[in-house]
Amino acid sequence: MAEGRQADPSAAFARRLGKSAKELGESKVEDDCPDIWELDNGDVAVIGRDLTASYAARLPADVRIAANERLVVIPGTMLRSAKPDIPDA
Repeated sequence: MAEGRQADPSAAFARRLGKSAKELGESKVEDDCPDIWELDNGDVAVIGRDLTASYAARLPADVRIAANERLVVIPGTMLRSAKPDIPDA
């Protein structure tokens, strides 16, 4: 079976989308995650808590997590703060 689209591990961080966790009051320390970044190739990197194991048994029927993927959770405030930085399709 052919694998789907592959992420480019050489892509560099280009810009933060939205506000940092500290700016949103989601972190008490400067170097704490979560975060959302646009990469220089247009992909988006999401840094959050790995809750793959916690959600694996209760995924919706049409949701799959490949062996090389992880389900990460970020605060909703982070994604909402990034909305102005994300262009419409």
